[in-house]
Amino acid sequence: MISTDFTNNKRTTRKIYGIIGALITLIVPFFLMLDNHDHHLETDQSLCPFKMVTGFPCPGCGITKSLVYFYEGDLYKSLSYHILGPFVILFCATTIVVLITELITKKEYFTKLMFNRKLAYKLAYFLAFYHVVRLVLFVKNNSFDDILHQSIWF
Repeated sequence: MISTDFTNNKRTTRKIYGIIGALITLIVPFFLMLDNHDHHLETDQSLCPFKMVTGFPCPGCGITKSLVYFYEGDLYKSLSYHILGPFVILFCATTIVVLITELITKKEYFTKLMFNRKLAYKLAYFLAFYHVVRLVLFVKNNSFDDILHQSIWF
């Protein structure tokens, strides 16, 4: 009896954290969009720690800008920053709805899909392939000096 209450409390806490995380993921780019009236995000230094140290983008680089431009209604620019940006919005919105529904109904939905190892591997392979393509294009389109300027070392 005590262990099931503890497990339920832990699950409830995780769901609340999931809702908060999804909300933050959606809200931060929204406020950045409100402050992007002069399109300064296109030229500002990235806040990605990996890019700041190496000058190269990480697999997640561009998602925030992708969300900002999606909110502005520019789907082409959104996809050009990161192809998964619009899908992040869809995933976060769906996550919020499902987790709130689970908290209210005290039932779990989509657990087989959310904890599907094959799906996780396929997404990881896709992200790795996409990142390699982005790196090749990044190196092709930037000189060594440009890459250094995108890091904190120059």
